[in-house]
Amino acid sequence: MGASPAAAQSGSWTGPYFGGRLGYTSQPNDKDERVLFDTDLNGSFEDTVQTVAGADAFQRGFCGGATTDPNATNCRDRDGTEWAAHAGYDVQFGTSLVAGVVAEYGRSDIEDGVSAFSSTLAVYTLSRRLRDHASLRARAGISFGNTLAYATGGLAYGKIERRFTTSNTANSFDTTNDDDNAYGYRYGGGVEQRVSDRFSIGVQYLRTSLKDNDFQVRAGGTGLPVSNPFLLTNAEGTDFRRSGDRFTSNNLSVVASFHF
Repeated sequence: MGASPAAAQSGSWTGPYFGGRLGYTSQPNDKDERVLFDTDLNGSFEDTVQTVAGADAFQRGFCGGATTDPNATNCRDRDGTEWAAHAGYDVQFGTSLVAGVVAEYGRSDIEDGVSAFSSTLAVYTLSRRLRDHASLRARAGISFGNTLAYATGGLAYGKIERRFTTSNTANSFDTTNDDDNAYGYRYGGGVEQRVSDRFSIGVQYLRTSLKDNDFQVRAGGTGLPVSNPFLLTNAEGTDFRRSGDRFTSNNLSVVASFHF
């Protein structure tokens, strides 16, 4: 017990490293999200879709999540695993301060949706799925010998797949920007433990927020009565989009790195 392995020898954190992380990504509660409508097609999504009697066609409300059930009372987003590969470089100043930069690329499988319920007992769901993602971040921390506690933050990128589904079979629906690139920021922190001169493991938390407000759907149709709520204000149809303009997620991962 008195013999210390090489893994316990304290060394500098200065130098390049590469590795990866694997963890679980969840999404914050967005139960207040709703669908916004532009009935007169003037570019302002502040309208109410009305029936010919003047009632709100979506008085049954909205839910923050995806569903295909027109009578659903609860909707859920899909969380899941996430992995990423990273490469970086750190410099240790003196005995404790460490600063550097890290770039990473990975894949995720999370989906964020919002659903709207009309008085005709139809459901309309807009969803977005995060697949490829990357970030370029600075990181700075304090070294306690073989242990490094750090904070990190920087720019983030994501490839977002968007989808629209509905149980309404009367109207036609055209979408714009089904798949698109999104940009934002990623920040967090972690603790890393050196178990040898070349290898370290740790845990890390990251919060990612991507700007995403380009997805729109136009409800139209031909041969429909003028009393159709989507055509009542403007015969060309009604545009709608989701109210939440950011795709936000939280990730907790196990991280491993090789140092040179």
